[in-house]
Amino acid sequence: MPWLDAHLDLACLAVGGRDMTKPDPDRAGGPFQPGSVTIPALLRGGVACALATIFTEADGDGPEGYPAGDADTAYRRGRAQLEAYLTWRDMGLVKIDLPGALRQDQHLGEVRGGMGVTEIVQHPAISRLAKDGKLHIGILMECADPIRTPDELPWWVERGVIMIGMAWWRGSRYAGGNGTPGVGLTDLGKELADTMDRLGTIHDLSHLSQHATEDLLSHTDALVVASHSNCRALVEPADERHLADETIKEIGRRGGVVGVNLVSNFLASGLSREAGDRASIHDVVRHTERLAELMGRRDGVGLGSDMDGGFSREGLPEGIDGPADLEKLAAALRAAGWTDAEIDGFRWKNWAEVLTKVLTRA
Repeated sequence: MPWLDAHLDLACLAVGGRDMTKPDPDRAGGPFQPGSVTIPALLRGGVACALATIFTEADGDGPEGYPAGDADTAYRRGRAQLEAYLTWRDMGLVKIDLPGALRQDQHLGEVRGGMGVTEIVQHPAISRLAKDGKLHIGILMECADPIRTPDELPWWVERGVIMIGMAWWRGSRYAGGNGTPGVGLTDLGKELADTMDRLGTIHDLSHLSQHATEDLLSHTDALVVASHSNCRALVEPADERHLADETIKEIGRRGGVVGVNLVSNFLASGLSREAGDRASIHDVVRHTERLAELMGRRDGVGLGSDMDGGFSREGLPEGIDGPADLEKLAAALRAAGWTDAEIDGFRWKNWAEVLTKVLTRA
């Protein structure tokens, strides 16, 4: 069975100087070395599909950065990352068709006939996706500032954007981020939320401030997800980077999924990245099981690894140095009492079901 990873900053790594076409991340150059992710490394590790980000940062000093509030520069930074995906598509390395792969007749059109998630993933098309030598992606916009006005959203959707987190840590013109506690959804953010709902674009809560999260949940009754977040109560109860228990329950109530983040500092408290401290695979299982417990079901949890998303592979849990080691997570869940069907859900099915459910309605 393949993996679906709900959060990978592929284009950001590329504009930062990593050659994402190289088989060996150690020879690919660019930021956050030693690295774990290139397109061939993902495919070699069984990652057949991913939500690949367009990541921009207000007042950031890298190629993803732009002056806070400067919509035109944010657009240019986001457009440069979009062009990376289009280039890889033209090279035959990726297919920007994750919505299509989950809903069109040539792949999983039968889903619309009411198939359950088990039948979806056992469909022969999944095997084709895993073996066709391409990484199938949908684009996740991490910080919405490249969208200069909500009226521009259809242009981005036409080019593969299927999910949006309105803010990153520093916030955006649309919403407060987890580094700006107390800042909620702006009027422009409410307008964007309405446009997203009209187009069927999925809301990602992962980097929103708690205030913005609550504003969004009050403003829309749409399904929501968190692409790469863990349990706040298991790390730092005052840190808004991760999800409060009530937010986790609400994601579950709406039928969404949380992608477990593999950054060591986000899995266990008191670790020093500078000292080389790494979390354990047990810590990943601990967050996964708490998420499932709060939701009341195990089909609301998947993978949102964030590999190389601002850190090297030395920031991953001990024993996980890249995509090829993801099978160790499956083994750890099995040892914790998860059934094969539940593990397949974590690997792929749970994200596939949510994406299918939303995108076939869009």
